[in-house]
Amino acid sequence: MAKNAGPKRDISNLQTLLASLIEQTKGDRVTIEDLLNAVGRRAFGPILIVLGFIAIGPLTIVPGTSWLVALVTLLFAAQVALGQSRPWLPKKALTASFPREMLIRGVNTMSRPARFIDRFVKPRIGVLTDPPFVQLVAIAAMFAALISFPLGLVPFGPVLPGLAIMLIGLGLTARDGVILLLAGGTMAGALVFVGRLVDRLF
Repeated sequence: MAKNAGPKRDISNLQTLLASLIEQTKGDRVTIEDLLNAVGRRAFGPILIVLGFIAIGPLTIVPGTSWLVALVTLLFAAQVALGQSRPWLPKKALTASFPREMLIRGVNTMSRPARFIDRFVKPRIGVLTDPPFVQLVAIAAMFAALISFPLGLVPFGPVLPGLAIMLIGLGLTARDGVILLLAGGTMAGALVFVGRLVDRLF
């Protein structure tokens, strides 16, 4: 398992989160637990960004990654929705690992989009990031995780729900209600996609 390296920085946007993922991990392989520790195990927003980042990044080429990320997101978000202050995740999920080289590749791929997105992120409509709205946001993340399971059978299928999860995390981290509303729109698009997929199959 990779160990944390160096002091942690405050996570306030996508760029600082991506930097933390590199700075706080080392070694040839990285576990889900390493990633969560890198951004803070109690930090709901940054953890959702990480999970969404994995769902839409090159790490998904590892068989089963999409479903594992969806499961971790579902379990984590469900506990937040229930008001637990210290979410629990099964050890098997936490110890799942992948080559750190793939993490670095994903961070490099996301660096330019992250700089662009961060230009538009700022605190606004902060009421959407406070209770009881946080619980509603957590439920939205649960729905995104649930639809990721069937979409995992379709090439690039989990991208829309994964993007919604990442935007939810970003909105909570930056206290940006506009980003949360954008995440809701992305979720709506994902649901439409699932509906059309079901029509074609049945």
